[in-house]
Amino acid sequence: MSIGVNIKQKRLACNMTQKELAEKVKVDQSMICQLERGTKTPSLPLGMEIAQVLQCPLEALLE
Repeated sequence: MSIGVNIKQKRLACNMTQKELAEKVKVDQSMICQLERGTKTPSLPLGMEIAQVLQCPLEALLE
């Protein structure tokens, strides 16, 4: 699976919308959408922030 698919699965498991995740990591909702579709790859700091908000290790998003 791609990092985008993993982000989406973890976000849905946390019962969180794209907008809520975007607000928590201080990016636009469109960025979360692009990450989940796989058209963008998060920087390491953003990936770490997303993992923290989704309460999972960064490695879980990279698998």
